[in-house]
Amino acid sequence: MKRFEQQVVVVAGADRGIGLAMATRFADEGASVAMASNRQEIHAAAADLERRGSEKGLSGSIMAAEVDVTNSDQVERFYNDVCKRFGRIDVSIQNAGVITISRLQDLPESDWDKVMDVNTKGVFLCCKAALRHMAEAGRGVLINMASGQARQGFIYTPHYAASKFGVLGITQSLAREFATSGITVNAICPGIVMTDMWDYNDKAWGELLGDYQPGELIREWVASVPMKRAASPEEISGTAAFLASEDARYITGQAINVDGGLIMS
Repeated sequence: MKRFEQQVVVVAGADRGIGLAMATRFADEGASVAMASNRQEIHAAAADLERRGSEKGLSGSIMAAEVDVTNSDQVERFYNDVCKRFGRIDVSIQNAGVITISRLQDLPESDWDKVMDVNTKGVFLCCKAALRHMAEAGRGVLINMASGQARQGFIYTPHYAASKFGVLGITQSLAREFATSGITVNAICPGIVMTDMWDYNDKAWGELLGDYQPGELIREWVASVPMKRAASPEEISGTAAFLASEDARYITGQAINVDGGLIMS
């Protein structure tokens, strides 16, 4: 399918994992994609995606930039540059995120600040910058990446849970504010996804929850998922593509669990 031909999609945190899968999915469906990350690897990821597009004869273009989503000047400049190059922004996906795992008494204030800044303030700044352009056009889609921990906080991550609950608050508030402006605002709450972040989660939680060897804890948790498996990044990107499509034009202010049935609500 080429549902997003002539559309422009911005993906923050696009150099790997879920973000890269999303950038790839939208490019495969014909969109021009602007990829952002605070890591220089974003340029290699974009080059790979551009080569893929050329080989497949795709019509969209790829743009990459190093952006710190906690820096308002960098975020504003990036979104302005996207509009200068492509003339519009149709979809903005706020995917940049970090996590640390620690007992409360060992949790430094700096970790709290970093996680809240990237996961929550970063969503706020990207939404604000994107909405300035979308409001002028009278149409757009915002997709904010939350987490299962936006539904249910977990042990040793009070700062991460707080940051993701905050993402849902931002999502609902903006969905109400822009409900009559042709703009939808939704969130995705992934469960266990096979990414680098979950490699870290398995190790860090495993050390704190017991004498787990690498891979043992995540296997135990996956066994508790009704579908008995973790998600792939591509499955999360499929949900994003649906929320960005015409089929989802009457959906706003929602948080979609993509977790194999782990949290049912």
